[in-house]
Amino acid sequence: MSNNVSNAPAHSDPDSMTTDVSEQSARTETMPTALDVDTLDIDALLDIADAVDITWVREQNQLDDVIDALATCGRVALDTEFIKRDTYYPRLALVQLNTGDHVYLLDAPQLQLAELWEALRKVDVAIWHACGEDLGIFYLLSGCPPLTNIFDTQIALSYLTGQLQMGYQQALADQLDMHIDKEHSQSDWLQRPLTDEQEQYAIDDVRYLPALYLSIEHALKSQGLYEYVWADCQLYASDLYDTQHVEDEAMYLTMADYRYTSQQMAILKGVATWREELARATNQPRTFIIKKQAVREIVTEKPNSMRELSHKTTMHRSMLRLYGEELLKVIREAKSLPFTEHPDCLVPPYRSKNKVLSKAVQQAIDEHARETGVPASVLMRKKWLGQLYEVVALDKDVSQLPQGLKGWRNDWVIQTLIPVIEKHKTELRQGMGINA
Repeated sequence: MSNNVSNAPAHSDPDSMTTDVSEQSARTETMPTALDVDTLDIDALLDIADAVDITWVREQNQLDDVIDALATCGRVALDTEFIKRDTYYPRLALVQLNTGDHVYLLDAPQLQLAELWEALRKVDVAIWHACGEDLGIFYLLSGCPPLTNIFDTQIALSYLTGQLQMGYQQALADQLDMHIDKEHSQSDWLQRPLTDEQEQYAIDDVRYLPALYLSIEHALKSQGLYEYVWADCQLYASDLYDTQHVEDEAMYLTMADYRYTSQQMAILKGVATWREELARATNQPRTFIIKKQAVREIVTEKPNSMRELSHKTTMHRSMLRLYGEELLKVIREAKSLPFTEHPDCLVPPYRSKNKVLSKAVQQAIDEHARETGVPASVLMRKKWLGQLYEVVALDKDVSQLPQGLKGWRNDWVIQTLIPVIEKHKTELRQGMGINA
């Protein structure tokens, strides 16, 4: 994530912004640690943030001080800067850590970070904002299992506002009355040295996260929502892990459409698997090889020749020249598969002009939202509801509910929501095109 705080404190000497660990001077004043900040108000925390020590970590032996700080800080705010515009594997450029009284800037290309990943797993609370891409890189590089200490302030704010994807700049403005911009979000973070503006931007991405966390934590606990948020953050961390570890042969499911026939599903699986393997082997983004639109066109048009591949799809001409014949072979093999080897078609979503079921379900969701104080948009996601409909319509066991409807939502789903849906099961099945 990249966000630049426009009202950051000025520095007369740019070199005074940071120090190396080996050159860090002792501070005369006593700064509260992350374990002390609970007793302070937000204004005091912002004062601490403005005065926090900044340290660049460029050499491997300097990482020991960071590991020691993580072992005692209790919670840490973190962010990463990376480049992935033209590669399959993201290139990690910078890791920013705020331990409460210290911000560390880790020059990632110069460091072996295995010990850091392990140390971050052991921290009580790892604070991020919109951690999806950052955590994906963490899993890719670390080889660690799903984290269980994540607190994503974006998820937390959805409980307080009903807004599912609030940006970092809006979060700081709303919660801390701070105003920020995103001027450097697309910078070249691998260049060295970074510009003063890039460095300030990277610092400010984590400088104020502890204060934001505590502001949100106080509001959540006062409304009895903190435990719900914590559970959803760990669910998200687990989902991101699963997304990062999808097998090549299952990648097609991310692009599948319920309207595809079983043969089209076979073509999609073949093409998606081929694209994934080639992207990884050549370290190119998937879309550099074939964009999603072209994949859909291949699935629906089923081209038999280079001419058809050229005229019936929007596949880039350079990719056609390089890989067209290879791709046609993949398509032909998929088309020749016997029916018994086709992947399953997707279950159609619920569609109906009769809104009796939809209204009954929405009423149950709204009632529980009022009872719990959880916004309806957070309580039930559209994807989860579709999966719940499938479980009920196909008489699946409740163990096949999505993970999001297990946990703290599970009792309500089983005791209240499923009985509501069961009352309208005929309408549900008809709306999904399922014969009785």
